[in-house]
Amino acid sequence: MRREEKSKHELDLRGVPCPLSWARARVRLESLESGEVLMVLLDDPKGAEDIPRAAEAQGYAVDSTLTSGVWRLLIQV
Repeated sequence: MRREEKSKHELDLRGVPCPLSWARARVRLESLESGEVLMVLLDDPKGAEDIPRAAEAQGYAVDSTLTSGVWRLLIQV
């Protein structure tokens, strides 16, 4: 029997400056259930630095990649 994958949600925050981007991501994270993953797309270097730190400080696991000037953050609740 194949194990069911947890759902993945996406939040496109390109063009949204930090700290507003973290505020929006945090609101979305609070609506997710344990084990779910939020994919956040960013083009703000400050947000790409600050959001992973803030998320990890609140106990979330974060993975970050940069491709063509867009950061993709995977934040697991």
